[in-house]
Amino acid sequence: MVALSKQAWRHGIAMAFLLSATSSLLFALQGFGGGESSSASKISVESKLSRERVPAGSILKVAVLLGIEEGWHINSNTPTHDYLIGTGLELQPKEGVILADLTYPPGEDVKFAFSDEALNVYEGTVPLFLTIRISDKLPAGPDTLRARLRVQACNDQICLSPSTINVAIPIEIVGAGESSLPINDDLFSRYTKRAEVAPAETTGDISRLFDEGGSLGAFLAIFLVGLALNLTPCVYPMMSVTVSLFGAQTETNTLKVFLKAVTYVLGIAAMYTVLGVSAALSGGLFGSWLQSPWVLGGIGLLLIGLALSSFGLYQIQMPYWLTSRLGGATGTGLISLFISGLVVGVFAAPCIGPPVIALLTLVSSKADPVFGFWVFFTLSIGLGFPYLILGTFSGMIKKIPRSGAWLIWVERLFGVILTAAGLFYISLAFLPKYSAYIVPLALIAGGIYLGFVENSGREKKGFLRLKWVFGVFSIGFGIMTANALREPGIEWEAYSEARLAEARQSGKPVMMDFYADWCIPCLELDRKTFVDAEVIDGTKEFTRLKVDLTHFDSPESEALRKRFTIAGVPTIVFLDRNGEEVLSSRVVGYLPPKEFLERVQAASR
Repeated sequence: MVALSKQAWRHGIAMAFLLSATSSLLFALQGFGGGESSSASKISVESKLSRERVPAGSILKVAVLLGIEEGWHINSNTPTHDYLIGTGLELQPKEGVILADLTYPPGEDVKFAFSDEALNVYEGTVPLFLTIRISDKLPAGPDTLRARLRVQACNDQICLSPSTINVAIPIEIVGAGESSLPINDDLFSRYTKRAEVAPAETTGDISRLFDEGGSLGAFLAIFLVGLALNLTPCVYPMMSVTVSLFGAQTETNTLKVFLKAVTYVLGIAAMYTVLGVSAALSGGLFGSWLQSPWVLGGIGLLLIGLALSSFGLYQIQMPYWLTSRLGGATGTGLISLFISGLVVGVFAAPCIGPPVIALLTLVSSKADPVFGFWVFFTLSIGLGFPYLILGTFSGMIKKIPRSGAWLIWVERLFGVILTAAGLFYISLAFLPKYSAYIVPLALIAGGIYLGFVENSGREKKGFLRLKWVFGVFSIGFGIMTANALREPGIEWEAYSEARLAEARQSGKPVMMDFYADWCIPCLELDRKTFVDAEVIDGTKEFTRLKVDLTHFDSPESEALRKRFTIAGVPTIVFLDRNGEEVLSSRVVGYLPPKEFLERVQAASR
């Protein structure tokens, strides 16, 4: 197996040398005799539309036809070897124009004299299909969309230098709702959906669900997207706070506990919906409320206040005059839980990823607050659904038989969890560089307190031993977590225009990490993905820049967000050696090391 990999490596080096040598020879000969030496000379480009005119607010399909000269070929979008330059098309940013889908056809495996194995290439006429959403805010009249095509042409003996070809796509925009006849039906009947969906293309999938599958199917898909957000690290504070809040409830009736859980989830949904719609319609950064140290500090103090109640220092009760007007203790309890849900909904703001970015883009393009409300409310109900179950069962802990000493200890456990969460948010407000140390500190201090200091159940030897085991395990795990924080990670440089320009001039690829101090998934990337040895090694060829968006509304941050189309953090942007973004490698949200490394490898081709 090792011998085979070495052989493949030598073969790749030899192939690269052969291609370079033959290309250099061709250029030398052409330097004496004249002629064309770039790949662009072997390829013609033409664009065709799916309709003669484009109504504002509609979806347009575009085919970019590549005519490859006979006897020549270009590598497919997924070339056989990493050292080969694949065909790539990038739509240039334009206000009111959203790339929803980009589909490359499968290449053909063809055997050439210079290669021992068949290569995946394009020959003849090749269509690349784009689906584009046109905003209803664009004015009527002629317009031009622009794209950049990256190709390298070869024949059976030589390869020409790679070329970047500028592609112009003329369109005529008409008013929303105006009639427009379809054209080029035969061509677009060949349009097939890609098997893999890049983040920018997710918008198109959801748009097509609304346009073709009806609202019910689209909203069901959005609900499932919200449910899937619970697989991301941003939910950790939500889980701990939910268990603590409902575990401390005194209600034992299952139906009433369920009603409280529903109220709590509606609070989460209300806050998440407001944050989502406001970000989509204003163009702001999703979760940017957390940039304020006052918001972070306020959340932290509120959680610590709840924790003190769990330690038995006081009981939270509403005034009698308010209780009597709201239907007694049940009414005030529901209001308290709804308010708690609103606060936890702020925690959910960092839950970001390609589907959420797609929904932000979709709502922004429609500029319809009512539509945006239902989209993000459905998303947040999916996000909150597990907490309906978690809250119900956490609230039923009081029904455990013979739970006197056990129950007191569990309430203290919830107090420790809430204290840790509160300290975490306070540290984000004032000492963000040290916020990651709150977790091991809480594990060690909590283990000492709950295992050896807290005195409930001391007369029961079995329960006492269980507390000791818990304490030892918690302390040990805390020490392990603290040691993990000391692992070396990627060596980043602070972003600057000068450093970016220097990287472009030197021909180095660039990796930019857009982050914020209040962003929990950003911390996860730093502590899990960016300390992985393979990720560190795989990114060494890149100029690695950290872009701080903690204060997102500063002029500098706003300019960078618009320039690189950043809707949420973390977002990782890869630029190739020419300074062009590798769109397929963009990372939004947390990715584990293995998946992140795949994006890095794709960007370094």
